[in-house]
Amino acid sequence: MDKKESIQTENSGRKTIQNNSEILFIYDAKMCNPNGDPDDENKPRMDYSKSINLVSDVRLKRYIRDYLMDYKGKPIFVCKVGGAVKLPEERLKLFAESEKKKIDFKKITEEDKNWLLSKLPDIRLFGAIIPNCMFEKGGNATFTGPVQFNWGYSLNKVTGPMESSGITSHFSTGEKKEAGAMGKDYRVDYSLIAFHGIISAKRAESTKLTEEEDIDLFDDAMLNAIPLEATTRSKTGQSPLLYIRVEYNTPEFFSGDFRRYVKVAEKGGNKEMSPDETAKLRSTDDYALDLTKLSDALGKHSDKIERIHFWKSQDIEIRGWKNQDGKLKAKDSAGKEIEIPIEPLPKTKEES
Repeated sequence: MDKKESIQTENSGRKTIQNNSEILFIYDAKMCNPNGDPDDENKPRMDYSKSINLVSDVRLKRYIRDYLMDYKGKPIFVCKVGGAVKLPEERLKLFAESEKKKIDFKKITEEDKNWLLSKLPDIRLFGAIIPNCMFEKGGNATFTGPVQFNWGYSLNKVTGPMESSGITSHFSTGEKKEAGAMGKDYRVDYSLIAFHGIISAKRAESTKLTEEEDIDLFDDAMLNAIPLEATTRSKTGQSPLLYIRVEYNTPEFFSGDFRRYVKVAEKGGNKEMSPDETAKLRSTDDYALDLTKLSDALGKHSDKIERIHFWKSQDIEIRGWKNQDGKLKAKDSAGKEIEIPIEPLPKTKEES
């Protein structure tokens, strides 16, 4: 039995991904707080030396987990239980009990591990650490996730954060008494946030991440999680603009951070905006995204690319991306005209 057949058999007929993918995800945030910093009065995370807005990978993964749980009905490991924070061991025990599954959490067997992975998609995607639990053969119950993101950062210069006047919350303390809390409300005026991510086929071997079930679900979450989950007072105002997942034909290649190939350009022109000019952006009406360099880079690696999964919002104008008849027109490393298949997202029910 070869390696591919072995992986599929161990995964109860669910085919583990065989090749790497690489991701570019861009969304904007208007008059909101994309990711508060608890160590700085919950102000939007910033690189003040460059006036760049920052968003942690943990924030993005939280949106995805919540979407899978709230809208897709999936059980999620990294979450609150009944609104309360629980230790990892407690969460697993409660989940096993709800599924009527008997597990000795001081000696997790390979069978137990495979059962947990089959049930919990966020571990298959992002991994997890389960302290104080031991496998049958020894070692901590640690799963390294195949899907990983760098921290997101704004492609534009963000001045601020904006500071509102003080806000006050009132709540009852019983016996007809009221208490209050005061604080500041900090927001960015406009932030064009970009993430780079990878999906590692090598890491997928241990978490049993699948193509048909998990990756399709992940693509769906990337398009819908933020609009449906960023709905609190401080988070409302965020919209996805561009999602590109480059699926390679090998588990042994990554191109590197796609964000270095994306430029913010003038609307109706070809000139790249300076950082100071991008500080004036307030909506997608004020700029275009130039993907010329990204297209060139993908063309040079076309021999390693199986297909490109692509979605863009109708609100954003992009340039330098020659999508014709479902194919990206580019040039390979030898300067030869080539075509890379593009699969549009979202997939229809028939396709998925």
